[in-house]
Amino acid sequence: MYLNVEGEGLNLNFEFTREQKMVIDVAAEIARKFGPEYWREKDRKHEFGEECWKALVDAGIVGLMFPEEYGGGGLGMLEMALAIETLAAEGCGLAAPWYLILTSIFGGVTILKHGSKKQKEKYLPMMVKGGEFCMALTEPDAGTNTFNIKTFAKQEGDEYIINGQKIFISGADRAKGMILIARTTPPEKAPKRSLGITLFVVDLPNPAIEVSPIEKHGINYSNSCEVYINELKVPKENIVGEKDRGWYNLLDTLNTERIAFAAACVGIGFLSLKKAVEYAKIRNVFGVPIGSHQGIQFPLAESRAKLEAAKLLTYKAAKLFDENKPCGAETNMAKVVAVEAGIEAVYNSMQTFGGYGYAVEYDVERWWREINLVRLAPVTHQMALAFIGEHVLGLPKSY
Repeated sequence: MYLNVEGEGLNLNFEFTREQKMVIDVAAEIARKFGPEYWREKDRKHEFGEECWKALVDAGIVGLMFPEEYGGGGLGMLEMALAIETLAAEGCGLAAPWYLILTSIFGGVTILKHGSKKQKEKYLPMMVKGGEFCMALTEPDAGTNTFNIKTFAKQEGDEYIINGQKIFISGADRAKGMILIARTTPPEKAPKRSLGITLFVVDLPNPAIEVSPIEKHGINYSNSCEVYINELKVPKENIVGEKDRGWYNLLDTLNTERIAFAAACVGIGFLSLKKAVEYAKIRNVFGVPIGSHQGIQFPLAESRAKLEAAKLLTYKAAKLFDENKPCGAETNMAKVVAVEAGIEAVYNSMQTFGGYGYAVEYDVERWWREINLVRLAPVTHQMALAFIGEHVLGLPKSY
């Protein structure tokens, strides 16, 4: 396993370390134990993958990025990306990566990067032991426009009273903790649009927070929920990072979220290609395997090439993050190319299976439902392109 990729300000010319190889091996072992059949059943029954989550916790994958003093592995985002890609590619699809993103990224990265010592001591060991987390950011009337959120935290003495509504908050029905994003200064009083937003950490369940699952098209092994917040009292010591500068504190979380989903999409692409190639070798039509036809070979081969390129860009973004270097451009570009390469790979795999690609028992239709969500979230394809247009190409702001 060897990388040889050079970019401006970055040299990724290295062989995977012993620790990285171990991460890959452990993740592969877990994924093979909880493979497509396991997740097919969990998706059908709308059940959380308790056994897989326990395996991720026991293997130390959940706390991979946390310092050893909190019970973590002391590794970085590159190792987490390797784990996520491997879990997806070896049989889990988006499922196990999804669980890791909710807890290790939303909860873990946010508190690790910007939490107080007290918050780190309380929440990081909790997550290492399997305490699930979620992040409440999206709102019905704001969507991608985070600066337009209406959930408001009013300060009264040493605490804040929070009221508002969130939507599509995955894992909120199970989480023991939530990163809650609220306005602490009205937009009309803030010096600029990006100021006036604050992050809070909140223990769950809480009687002031009502959680209602949303029926959805896929990823039914994890509920996404509407969240209603009514007179929630939060001590000011629960602020994560700086008051009114939550948007800037949130960027580390959003960047790693995009890296993680890019890695997952690469993995799902590899998984679907593997299944398609296996099928194309044994499926005979008109006396020969369908894999002997260029009409089958070329789309699969092109998808493989694009996935390899997306994988390397994802690694580059993760490495930049670990080195505390600017990585916004790379994370958005990785997200764009990995999602599109993954979607194309799953599509080509479905076409290889023909009618069987539509059958639940072959799993490709589930991966198709899963991966198409990632074009919409964690940031829409178009917003990622807008970032690249403005911040990489230097074009005028387009929205």
